[in-house]
Amino acid sequence: MIQQEGSGWRLSRDPERPLFSVLIGGEHWALELSEREACELVSLIADLKSQHRSICDQLMAEEAITVELEREGWWGCLEGDRCCWSLRVIRSGDEDQARGLEFCWPHPAAQAIAEAMRTLWDSSID
Repeated sequence: MIQQEGSGWRLSRDPERPLFSVLIGGEHWALELSEREACELVSLIADLKSQHRSICDQLMAEEAITVELEREGWWGCLEGDRCCWSLRVIRSGDEDQARGLEFCWPHPAAQAIAEAMRTLWDSSID
């Protein structure tokens, strides 16, 4: 089992749990995800960060930016400026996934959990 936690976020992964092996949380909430859902979420957040990085050098210091992506029943939004941003994610329920989810992390928890997710999944691939 791997657990990481910081101010306004937490993340744990226990591959031994059969259905919902990943727990993510914020200041006053937590939810469990399957491995597949967690991998989709990590990929979505990584792509949001990548798009933000690719255009943030073109922004003036006081200029705001919103980056949105939608794929495989997930919608994600990174909103902020060149340096600071928040994350909001929605998972729509469908025939394969009966439950819908909605959650968010404000700055600076958004940057911290995004980095923790990436590190966790990169290390689990090895």
